[in-house]
Amino acid sequence: MKTISLINYKGGVGKTTITANLGAQLARTGLRVLMVDLDPQTSLTFSFIPQDEWNQFEKTKTIKNWFDAHIAQDDGFDIASLLLTDLKVKALLGTGGRLSLISSHLNLINVDLDLAQDLGGGSDRTRSLNFLKIYGRLKLGLQSLKDQFDVVLIDCPPNFNIVTRTAIVASDYVLVPTKADYLSTIGFEGLAANIQRFKDDYNKRCLDWPEHGTKIDPQWLGIVFTMVNLRLGEPIRNQKGYVEAVISVVTRLAGKDIVFDEYVRENKTEHAVAPEEGIPVVLGSRQGETYRAVRQELVDLANAVKGRAGL
Repeated sequence: MKTISLINYKGGVGKTTITANLGAQLARTGLRVLMVDLDPQTSLTFSFIPQDEWNQFEKTKTIKNWFDAHIAQDDGFDIASLLLTDLKVKALLGTGGRLSLISSHLNLINVDLDLAQDLGGGSDRTRSLNFLKIYGRLKLGLQSLKDQFDVVLIDCPPNFNIVTRTAIVASDYVLVPTKADYLSTIGFEGLAANIQRFKDDYNKRCLDWPEHGTKIDPQWLGIVFTMVNLRLGEPIRNQKGYVEAVISVVTRLAGKDIVFDEYVRENKTEHAVAPEEGIPVVLGSRQGETYRAVRQELVDLANAVKGRAGL
């Protein structure tokens, strides 16, 4: 089982759209896919489940329950009980593939505050133990599902809080959806630095408590540009300059060009309608030249991700 976290400090970059469509397309190719919504905005959840349906299980069947169980010291809680499998897209996946979801909660931000309290106090060794238990919480749960899924996609919130860091610990790869603009050229460097510092800190504490944590080394799966304005199959001149700037930065930091050749174009109409229908664009049946082009771009991206991650 491979775990991929999708993260960007900046909101509104199409992170949830990419997660939903990657999950749907990878499942359609025959993979068993789990999507985990860690964003309190709950956008990924509501892209597949109507809010009135979510209201029926919000107290018992969201990722918040998994973290609440840790706070309550309930070691018997089974993360598998949170799986949502009867999604509307199920009938569109064909045979073999499967798409499941662990939904988020609007109050997940409060969980972050509760977990922060457990990180302080006590001796250095006690703090290290609490550090490993808290940040390894999501990994612990996902490992129990490793025989049920081929790939896990984690939709992270647009920050580097405790919940986001639990995703980093659980991940084999990090994928960064981003826009081709000025803020994106400087944002990746900060994200890379924070991930490296956190990784070093986590691995150092594993030396104190090797029975409670193993070293982590999430790899950069890549950067995918979203909301791109294309002309003749290429980003317009202004955006192309930012794309080249990001490639320069990530090549210096990652040691190689990790930017995907596949772009996802700007199309608010198609992407905005999909969540209302509960059907990602990549599985949609709408016709028209633009819709087919958008859909094909997402298929191409999913194939590229599948290849890079060895799925």
